Amino acid sequence: MGETLQATHEVWSRVIGISRHVSEVITHSFKGGTATFTLFVIVLFIGAVFSSHWATAPLFTGVSFKNLALQIPNRPPKKIEIPLSCTNGSTTQTCPANYPKKFDIVTSTEACPEYFRWIHEDLRPWKETGITKDMVDRANGDFRLFIVKGKAYVQKFHTRDVFTIWGIVQLLRLYPGKIPDLDLMFRCGDMPLILKRDYQGENAKSPPPLFRYCKDDQTLDIVFPDWSFWGWPEINIKPWVPLAKELEEGNNRTAWIQREPYAYWKGNTRTGVQRRDLFRCNPTNEQDWNARIYHQDWKRETRRGFRDSNLANQCTHRYKIYIEGYSWSVSEKYILACNSMTLLVKTRYDDMFTRGLLPLKHYWPIRDNDKCRSIKFAVDWGNNHTEEAQRIGMEGSKFIREKLKMSQVYDYMFHLLNNYAKLLKYQPTVPPDAVQVCSETLACNVGGLEKIYKLETMVKGPSTTGPCTLPPPYDPLELQSFMKRKENLTKQVEVWELSGNITQWS
Repeated sequence: MGETLQATHEVWSRVIGISRHVSEVITHSFKGGTATFTLFVIVLFIGAVFSSHWATAPLFTGVSFKNLALQIPNRPPKKIEIPLSCTNGSTTQTCPANYPKKFDIVTSTEACPEYFRWIHEDLRPWKETGITKDMVDRANGDFRLFIVKGKAYVQKFHTRDVFTIWGIVQLLRLYPGKIPDLDLMFRCGDMPLILKRDYQGENAKSPPPLFRYCKDDQTLDIVFPDWSFWGWPEINIKPWVPLAKELEEGNNRTAWIQREPYAYWKGNTRTGVQRRDLFRCNPTNEQDWNARIYHQDWKRETRRGFRDSNLANQCTHRYKIYIEGYSWSVSEKYILACNSMTLLVKTRYDDMFTRGLLPLKHYWPIRDNDKCRSIKFAVDWGNNHTEEAQRIGMEGSKFIREKLKMSQVYDYMFHLLNNYAKLLKYQPTVPPDAVQVCSETLACNVGGLEKIYKLETMVKGPSTTGPCTLPPPYDPLELQSFMKRKENLTKQVEVWELSGNITQWS
């Protein structure tokens, strides 16, 4: 040990002496140079001495420098791209064998958004029992998905299913070898099906696990990102990444204070009683409710080439209304992204990210039983508190911009599927009638917007970093407190409304 310390002292003495000499030489030779250059050369010289002397010199008994635990971190793996491999002229495409079955990644230090905690809540009904094959068999879905050894297989799928399955296939390309074997049932309709009341009581069966796009307080469906993140070609809605960029550009065209001082909504008024009722809030000769409501006829828009349905051109009002149709609507993220203060008509259903929103921070709550009067009060209040109204609009857009990136959509899927797979009490196997799906089978033989959107959203190759870190489950009291806070903020607005005093703010 004494010899080691003496050697170390000798090396340091040599380094210090040589560095002084190098500094003097550099200073003399480069009087017009900078101190930064001098320091740079010294560091390089010291590094050379260290590497030559200490690469093999023992620092402690039996331990060499190159074996120390404290090392320079490994470089992240080189990013690779694997293009689509279509077989020209073939009606039957096959999945290529050259895609990596696994890929080394660097652990991410990024924390997932808070709404990821709802993954634990959605899977809580099976926390104690686990999930058996019988439970999955009892789920009434539109398609059944199997992931076995990193490959995806499906039984029966239709229109909406295609882009949902496409998204899952892209997840497998992004994180090859990181999604465990699983077996799940997926329902693509608007309405959640698994009612809590049907699975309560002493002799009740465990509920079947069913994935879908939304749920409410009375249902047990497992919420999954909706298909429109990869585009909705039937109504010309672009994939989320290019559309989010266009929405941001649309925001920049008109400053908030210069926008129309009214509440705007455009959509299909034939999808649900609430939307038909909203149409009554348009101005009449007798009353102006501060709302501008427009019916969207999608058949007409299709014939006209979607000239009047560009979402990026609809960020022109200070306030935008979100209202459910038959159930939840994909439009919520587009409305929130507009920098306008979102007027959220009381909702029943939630998708994966809306459970993280707070009234008076990200949106203004609107009563569903007197919506015209409620909208008028909200607009009058906002026009009387322009700074606060603009801030609410900006916070809503910030949430969408920072907490709903496409990488976070994939990470939500990653954590949901991984935690779901941990609950399975059996080893999934591929049934004879299941069909393997991959980017080639889903994209090579299609055309039009479907082809364009799929090529735009295809993951080019494996990620070099892992997913964000999943936050822990809610403590029961913590979750209760969060829900109570949302309820109290909504009630506060109702009190202001009933008073009719638009000057109030706390």
